[in-house]
Amino acid sequence: MASVHAPADSSASLSVSPATDEPEQNQEDSDNVEREFEREAFGPQPGDKAWDPYEIHIAPDDPDHPFSWSRLYRWYLTMLAGVVLLNATFASSAPTGIVPQLMEHFSFGGEVATLTISLFVAGYCVGPLLWGPLSEQFGRRYVFIGTFIVYTGFQVGAALSPNTASILIFRFLGGTFAAAPLSNSGALISDIWDAGTRGEALAFFTLAPFAGPTLGPIVSGFMATAGVDWRWVFWVLTFFAGACLILIVLTLPETFLPIIMVRRAQKMRKETGDDRYFAPYERQKLGFSQHVKRVLARPFLILFKEPMLLAITVYMSFVYGCIYILFEAYPIVYTEGHNFNEGISGLMFLPVFIGGCAGVFSYLLIFNPRYVKAQARYAPEPVPPEFRLEICMLAAPLFAISFFWFAWTSYPSISFWAPLISGFPLGWSIVWIFLALFNYMIDAYLFVAASALAANTVARSCFGAGFPLFATQMYNKLDPRWASTLLGCIAVLLGPIPFVLYKLGPAIRRRSKYAPTKPPVEQKNVEKEVDPTNNA
Repeated sequence: MASVHAPADSSASLSVSPATDEPEQNQEDSDNVEREFEREAFGPQPGDKAWDPYEIHIAPDDPDHPFSWSRLYRWYLTMLAGVVLLNATFASSAPTGIVPQLMEHFSFGGEVATLTISLFVAGYCVGPLLWGPLSEQFGRRYVFIGTFIVYTGFQVGAALSPNTASILIFRFLGGTFAAAPLSNSGALISDIWDAGTRGEALAFFTLAPFAGPTLGPIVSGFMATAGVDWRWVFWVLTFFAGACLILIVLTLPETFLPIIMVRRAQKMRKETGDDRYFAPYERQKLGFSQHVKRVLARPFLILFKEPMLLAITVYMSFVYGCIYILFEAYPIVYTEGHNFNEGISGLMFLPVFIGGCAGVFSYLLIFNPRYVKAQARYAPEPVPPEFRLEICMLAAPLFAISFFWFAWTSYPSISFWAPLISGFPLGWSIVWIFLALFNYMIDAYLFVAASALAANTVARSCFGAGFPLFATQMYNKLDPRWASTLLGCIAVLLGPIPFVLYKLGPAIRRRSKYAPTKPPVEQKNVEKEVDPTNNA
């Protein structure tokens, strides 16, 4: 029957009052916002005025609660979430190696060829606004299944495209449906893990959107070198998507707790014949305008009202755009400069991927254990989100240095090994930046994290779609040295963002309407207290 209520992430759901020098009204507004976003999914707690004994709640130790599933099974679901995300991002860059074939077959220029990548990523700008909210209305499983069926079909369409318009349309629509893992894979991970283990799970999740684009040019490049017809690249994407679809249908359960409670309520009504049983989600009566506001307006409302979220989004969007700039820059440096074929040029992305893997493993071995220890020190309060920024402050300078390194070793007269090796610290720094800022957003915006991540994903995708459109012209007009130097200079200008957030984040969060993790009252000097280096 009805059991004890618990939020989805009980280890991180505690909110603490702001410092005593803040206005009481500010804290009151914040509490109301926190209550709004928690209760719309989980309902009132036992003992509250609105408590109803027929309202279904599922405790963390209940067999239906994702937290109670075996760790092995939850790690499998984590890997599955990463694989489907890898599938989507791999497809974004797969045409890189077959661009010459596409240009010859369809008789279009380099700018239109670039659209086969940019339009797919542009679909990421639309998808998260649809699939994230829909997964909260109908469940993760149904959205994953529905989107992957359509996504697989669009890969078939791209493989059979008879003209330029059709392949561009199929690429855009394919990207729109492929965006479901971008918004929902992270949500799935937050459904099944508490805050302590979520960092480890997100480490693998973060590698997927980064590894996919770097592996795409390698596969398609060697297929082109082997003389395989360009259509087979899209057939490979079809088979990969179909395999993921089969795994989703056969092995992915529903993980979103409010939907699980809805199904428990339906089962109770059927078994007992008593229609008084209900789940919190079933009591929501949203009109059309309210639903549109929730789906479209909430992410951007939060984005533009939260300066630290806006700063994080700008920085992550630039870093993400730089990943897609490499798909235009590497062929100029290695294919044109060093006379490599498409297959060998694709291999030049390998150090970026290896650096990303090294970043993940170093995080798991060094920084995640530090976070687990910090949890014990701060208990029963949550660890301050600023603790997550430690690796970002190391990665930000390394990211800028990597572009300067790549810039001034990209002369054809210099061994290709010099710019090649620069990809290793570049990949390492990108993964650390994303890991730190993903975790920071989730910790700082606990109850509205989905909306914060949706806005961040849309903005990042706009940069990822737009950067390749001017990359070739930029690298041709400025030459690879100065073009990469320009990117390095922008990285230097944006690099202080994690340092500023680390120092001023607690003060900003005290004034935030959407951040529930307030600095504790008893801390006289919040900025010093959250310094993880003082507690190592």
